[in-house]
Amino acid sequence: MTINNDAPSPLWPSAFEAAIFDFDGTISDTAALWRRVDEDFLGARGFAVPDDYALTLSTLGFSKGAEYTIERFGLHESVESICAEWVRMGRELYEAEATLRPGVVDYIERLRSHGVRVALATTNDPEVLDGLSQVDVASLFDVRVHGREVARGKDHPDIYLEAARRLGADPASCIVFEDIPAALASARAAGMLACGVRSSDPVQDMAQIEREADLVIDDWRDLARP
Repeated sequence: MTINNDAPSPLWPSAFEAAIFDFDGTISDTAALWRRVDEDFLGARGFAVPDDYALTLSTLGFSKGAEYTIERFGLHESVESICAEWVRMGRELYEAEATLRPGVVDYIERLRSHGVRVALATTNDPEVLDGLSQVDVASLFDVRVHGREVARGKDHPDIYLEAARRLGADPASCIVFEDIPAALASARAAGMLACGVRSSDPVQDMAQIEREADLVIDDWRDLARP
């Protein structure tokens, strides 16, 4: 089910009591920034960026992503050094360019005004997000869970279950907003309502998003106020 232009009951209370948001691609269009990181990082080592690379990393987080990169490209570097390089490169770009998508702050603030607790669940590194100069992430969410705080990536429900636990919410009372099919499948496996979000990432597979999600939105500005 695709939602546009109205205030559909599945996207407002009392359909859920807590909301969990991904960051990259979902509430901020940062695919182009990470593409530049990938191109600079792999280019400095003599590799082009494979078509499936960004999508694979998107579920893994920094440490698991570094392990995957080392194995795939035969790099003789440590996980720690690669993660530090990614954090430095990402933070520089986020400080200068990252913003939130239009309409998303209004939506989150209205959820909170209706008593809905909200969490950020992201594989991104806290140091990168803390470098944001145009977004106050700390004040927007009640809790934050980063990929390095859970055992497995977003192809498993760990991060969403941890977010629900910190919010004091039953998983069945939560909605998850994501732009990656595997993440939506994990949210549904945890018993949560899964909302797919169209992003600007050219590798996003919307047909698969629609198969995995309970509902899909194209633009945060399409959500009318209750």
